[in-house]
Amino acid sequence: MSAEIEYSNPPGIHAPTGPYSHVVRVPAGAELLFLSGQFGVRPDGTVAENVYDQADQVFQNIVNLLKSQHMDATHIIKLTTYIVTGQDSREVRRARLKHLGSHLPASTAVFVARLVSPDWLVVVDAIAAKS
Repeated sequence: MSAEIEYSNPPGIHAPTGPYSHVVRVPAGAELLFLSGQFGVRPDGTVAENVYDQADQVFQNIVNLLKSQHMDATHIIKLTTYIVTGQDSREVRRARLKHLGSHLPASTAVFVARLVSPDWLVVVDAIAAKS
């Protein structure tokens, strides 16, 4: 039987300030999947005008990509989120909660001046693993 992926928040460091784990341990032999940054672009190429709808599409895109590789949101071990300055990060967190539920991968979120397209308000890349 293979070892399981472990999520932890060890003593001696502050509690997570959001929905994430400080440490994710991936055992040898686990399958790793790296997802490119996902923008809030719908399958038809359109982009929503607000950050919640874009973030909702971002996480739907991530779930769809995982599904195409026989994984789901619980296989995510690391997220990196880039939010355009001035946007409400709580709306991004709300969309994340909708798609990830109580799953707590390692995570980093930063504000940036802008993304490649001025229409894009948030981008998220992900790493997933399966024991």
